[in-house]
Amino acid sequence: MMHALTNGRTALVGLCLCLGLAQTAVAEEKKGDIDAKFIKHATSGGMLEAKLGQLAVDQAQSDAVRKFGQRMLDDHGKANKELLAILEKKGITVSKDLMKEHQDAWTKFSKMKGADFDQAYAKHMVKDHEEDVELFENEAKNGKDEDLKAFAAKTLPTIKEHLRMAKVIAGEP
Repeated sequence: MMHALTNGRTALVGLCLCLGLAQTAVAEEKKGDIDAKFIKHATSGGMLEAKLGQLAVDQAQSDAVRKFGQRMLDDHGKANKELLAILEKKGITVSKDLMKEHQDAWTKFSKMKGADFDQAYAKHMVKDHEEDVELFENEAKNGKDEDLKAFAAKTLPTIKEHLRMAKVIAGEP
């Protein structure tokens, strides 16, 4: 009986150690996910910004919104190419498809025109660029890959400028 109890305790201690190591491995994996999350969101989000920028050029009523859309098209097109070049050098391939949430936004905006488009687009650009600032700041501070960190830090001032511009066209302070 004592032998069975000792073996049971040993097994329990072993199980606890294994669970502890597994939790540590999961925590380490999540830390490494900063770069993967950044790549996924930055590539899909960048594609969406460029596509929505083209929609703004084509469908907006306001000249200010059309100009902003052109700026998004130009700046995000350039940043997208730069990010893809970094990833290509590292042998990292990314999906050419938008993430579902980005595809849903594209579908919604592709059906809008004029003043309705302007208002919804401006509001979306504020929210989107607030999220982008957070994403790029996190990567610049906490990313593991030095090239991605440098790209995020270099691109961050442009994203902050986009946020400022978006707030102006949305009529926000």
